[in-house]
Amino acid sequence: MRWRNLLLPALPILANVLTCTPYSRAQETPDRTAAVEEVFADLAKPGSPGCAVAVAHNSKMILAKGYGLASIEENVRITPDSVFDIGSTSKQFTAASILLLGKEGKLSINDDIRKYIPELPDYGKKITILNLLNHTSGLRDYLTLFDLAGVNIDDVTTDQDALALITRQKGLNFDPGSEWLYSNTGFFLLSVVVKRVSGQSLRDFAAVNIFQPLGMSHTQYRDTHTLLIPNRAQAYDPVEKGSGYTLDISYFEQTGDGAVHTTVGDLLKWDENFYTAQVGGKALLAELQQPGALNSGKALTYAKGLAVGQYRGLHTVSHGGSWGGYRAQLLRFPEQHFSVVCLCNRSDGDPEKRAEQVADLYLSSVLKEKRAKTEDPKEGKHPPEISVPAPELEKFAGNYQSAELAVVYRLVVSEDKLKIGGILLPGGIPRSSDFQGKSLTPLGKDQFELAGSSTQFQFQRDSAGQPTGFILNAGRTTGILFVRASTGP
Repeated sequence: MRWRNLLLPALPILANVLTCTPYSRAQETPDRTAAVEEVFADLAKPGSPGCAVAVAHNSKMILAKGYGLASIEENVRITPDSVFDIGSTSKQFTAASILLLGKEGKLSINDDIRKYIPELPDYGKKITILNLLNHTSGLRDYLTLFDLAGVNIDDVTTDQDALALITRQKGLNFDPGSEWLYSNTGFFLLSVVVKRVSGQSLRDFAAVNIFQPLGMSHTQYRDTHTLLIPNRAQAYDPVEKGSGYTLDISYFEQTGDGAVHTTVGDLLKWDENFYTAQVGGKALLAELQQPGALNSGKALTYAKGLAVGQYRGLHTVSHGGSWGGYRAQLLRFPEQHFSVVCLCNRSDGDPEKRAEQVADLYLSSVLKEKRAKTEDPKEGKHPPEISVPAPELEKFAGNYQSAELAVVYRLVVSEDKLKIGGILLPGGIPRSSDFQGKSLTPLGKDQFELAGSSTQFQFQRDSAGQPTGFILNAGRTTGILFVRASTGP
């Protein structure tokens, strides 16, 4: 059934959903409708991309609307039938696919991942499928690695490209199971496991085993950058100073960590499956939502492709997504049988905040008061600037090669600053990169930070005091070695 871009008639729906829950007597009223409209009012500006939102309570969709434009170029409006890339919100479907294969006896989540991907280096520690599912593997994030290697989001990359990059990594961020660190690598590798175990791509496996049984006819993994998807919303970034928008759509072909394209209505069909257990059964769905734990026994708030937590005193299960200019949030309140899904095609759409604001309107009588925001004592305080004389900076200029990224960083001194002069492929072929021309800000002795990021360069020297290389640490990814090349490419 296609949902029109308007509030669904309330009385026929709510007649079927009235229960003894504290908020069940709240009908769809003009006041609430106006309040929901206010949450998305900023998207009403002419030429603005926007969001779609849908709300479900006790197995019924009680709201489905679109705000803003799905395509600025074509002046096409967003509707509940608009299809969005949901980024990391996709991870729960990958996790469900793995658990379905486990239910069939084709794998165990306690299996060593190298049983299925033997080309992965032996790091001397067992990495299990479960480690991948709950982000405790220690594997470096491959999207960060792509970024560091100068691969842009609109470059075409394949499974083979991602695997080659991952298998070149010489180390882990930490021993498997000892820490938690969000890593897209794990979920991408799970897509490879699905393909090698089932003989089907994750796209095909999920279609047959999840999407089709649940009637999610608008949902699919996009694993080919040339694939055409009807009703797909384009994605945008706002231009600085409010002068419009630029297109921001990825051409990556990897799946597992993302790549599901869907509608708000289809996501609510999946959401309802957590109550009906039509796909997977109750035991599997309970396992999907079971929070993980570290080797120390410390409990996590992350389960398997899902985050388990609380919002204003109520138990929640959720996951957000961010990829290109797309943003997504699926927020479920299991004990209230109430869910909100918000999908946006603008990078500043903030669907998590909007979903919570919508939940506030419907669950006001059972939600606890919001906590006052505490000030961060560090906010507004910046470390003093460190000055490094130009002759000393010149010592760091040169070409530095990384076997793990298969690239060369060219560092130059310009305007009395150390800068990235370019990123080169083996053989000296230039690679277009957002890093081009960016300055490295001194933080301390032989330590620099890339302007506008948390990426840090820790230089190493020989006994004569000459730089021999540096260790690159970039958020989720640490310990990448760059060695100073003896000659420039």
